[in-house]
Amino acid sequence: MEYFYPLVPVLGSLVAFTILAAMFFRIVVPTNMVHIVQSKKKTMSYGTGKEGGNSYYHWPAWIPLIGVTTIEFPVSNFDLTLDNYDAYDIDRVPFLVHVVAFFRIADTNKAAKLISTFTLLKEQLMYITQGAVRKVLASHDINKIMLDRATFGRAFTDEIKQDLENWGVESVKNMELMDIRDAQGHANISNIMAKKSSHIEMESRTEVAKNRQLAETAEIQAKQTILVRQQEAEQAIGQRTAEKEKLVGIARQQAEQEVKTEAAVTASKIMDVKKVEQVRQAEIDREAKLVNVDLAKETTIINATAALEAAKLHANGVEIEGRATGEAEKAILLAPVQAQITLAKEIGSNDGYQSYLVVLEAIKAYLAVGTKQAEALATADVKVIATAGTAVAGADSAMKLFTPQGGLQLGGMIEAISNTPEGKVLLDAVKSRLARTEA
Repeated sequence: MEYFYPLVPVLGSLVAFTILAAMFFRIVVPTNMVHIVQSKKKTMSYGTGKEGGNSYYHWPAWIPLIGVTTIEFPVSNFDLTLDNYDAYDIDRVPFLVHVVAFFRIADTNKAAKLISTFTLLKEQLMYITQGAVRKVLASHDINKIMLDRATFGRAFTDEIKQDLENWGVESVKNMELMDIRDAQGHANISNIMAKKSSHIEMESRTEVAKNRQLAETAEIQAKQTILVRQQEAEQAIGQRTAEKEKLVGIARQQAEQEVKTEAAVTASKIMDVKKVEQVRQAEIDREAKLVNVDLAKETTIINATAALEAAKLHANGVEIEGRATGEAEKAILLAPVQAQITLAKEIGSNDGYQSYLVVLEAIKAYLAVGTKQAEALATADVKVIATAGTAVAGADSAMKLFTPQGGLQLGGMIEAISNTPEGKVLLDAVKSRLARTEA
């Protein structure tokens, strides 16, 4: 560890030197400039929007490995001016021109490959511009050059376009031919301007004379037009006044005629109204009389109709009452007969009911016989022999004849009798007798 202690101050000094060197050699590129930095291995552009950024370290070129060289170009627009530049037209007439061109560097890397400083680049562009201006102007007449400066500005720009691309530069706008003056010892431009001025003066005086003539003619025509218009106006006013008076008179006559006509119409309408009122009053009186007659007639008819209807209703009530009384009495008298007829029809058509009646009559006969027998037995010396075992049981057996069971047994006996010829004759005789009795 003791061997490293002497190295600490050395390393500290080295670090401090490196920091100071970095601060001293660090370059921040302004926003309107671009720096093309050429190192040992590559060329890099630095500035706003450039791939290398806007800062770099400008190590001196003599430092091995990291040393660089720098070319600075502006990225903003710049201009070149040709002031009092000697030029000639197609007829070799000398003159001086003032031309201004506007450029900007489009490809800084291409420009850096061809030139080392911006000043040298501007010198090259000046030579290119001078050659283009001289070439274009030497192909035309001085009069045309003076009259159409804008056209020549575009021609200058088109002439140098390809050369500018080769240098990485482009035109911002068309070059401008600002002024044309006489070369020293010559008066060509002045003569042309004097000629032009005199021509302009001649044209101006001619135009002024024409304008005066036109003005005087216009004034005369205006006065004539005013007089004619005044006469026409007076004539129109007189005609209008006469027409007005005529129309007023006609209107007054028509108004009076219309008043009289309306008065006659009004009187006629009044008479018509009175006539209508009289006719209407007569119609009203006649209609009132007719209404009174119709009212009396309708009243009589209504009273007669009411009396007739009342009589009819009374007769109908009497008839209905008598008919109802007769029907009631008839019904009372026919009720027993109808009941007997219905009963006879029912008996004649209902064999079971006939058998039931036969049984009832047989029972009645049996009871009557039994009653007589009991009366005879009461005085006779008769003995009842009961085979049921006791006297009570024998009496009970005798009394069962008067029970439903005894009735069934009795019915069975009658049914058995009817199955014999003699019994059937007996039962038919009983039925006939019953039928006569019921009738």
